[in-house]
Amino acid sequence: MKRTTIRTGGSLAVLALTLSLGLSACGGEDDSAAAAADTESSAPAEAPSEEPMEESAPADDAGAQTFGEGCAAVPTDGPASFNGMATEPVANAASANPLLSTLVTAVTKAGLVDTLNSAEDITVFAPSNDAFDKIPAKDLKAVLKDKALLTQILTHHVVGGALTTDTLAGEHETLNKDMVTVEGSGDAFTVDAGAGTMANVICGNIPTANATVYIVDSVLMPS
Repeated sequence: MKRTTIRTGGSLAVLALTLSLGLSACGGEDDSAAAAADTESSAPAEAPSEEPMEESAPADDAGAQTFGEGCAAVPTDGPASFNGMATEPVANAASANPLLSTLVTAVTKAGLVDTLNSAEDITVFAPSNDAFDKIPAKDLKAVLKDKALLTQILTHHVVGGALTTDTLAGEHETLNKDMVTVEGSGDAFTVDAGAGTMANVICGNIPTANATVYIVDSVLMPS
């Protein structure tokens, strides 16, 4: 094998200069390529054309899942309608419903409006005006004056959790810390009203902003 020995400083200088120029040339090519790549990558990407997004239609059929012959008495439009009630917390929603004016009076006298409006995901068994009419006028007047007793009765009508028709039947703990029993299925349910009587759900599965309402035809009395 033939060895080549570079003996002079001048030759070393020439070799170093040659290598330096060669490396500079290579580096220049790489730098140019990198710069070009950077330029391409930094160029703003052309935005893909998009079809205008369609906005979701607002819920306009809050009564679609309700059931019961009493639902026919609920107005079809305005604040008292199913759509109107769906946008309000439960005590406010009830105040607009012509079937529930006596209940609203009772809730107001008991000081429960804020409690019901601020609760989350509750179920309310709401006695209709006709349900209160079953109570002798003298007795009803006395109950409305007794805030403690009135509060016990009204909170017995409220269950924690939003009960659907699939979960409605069974025993449920009320805000009065006692139990209420519901029987039935489909669109036919009854609720234990106490003293061996049962209340019928006459309009059920009514949505409000924070509760599901089942209107019943008798006042539920706690044991």
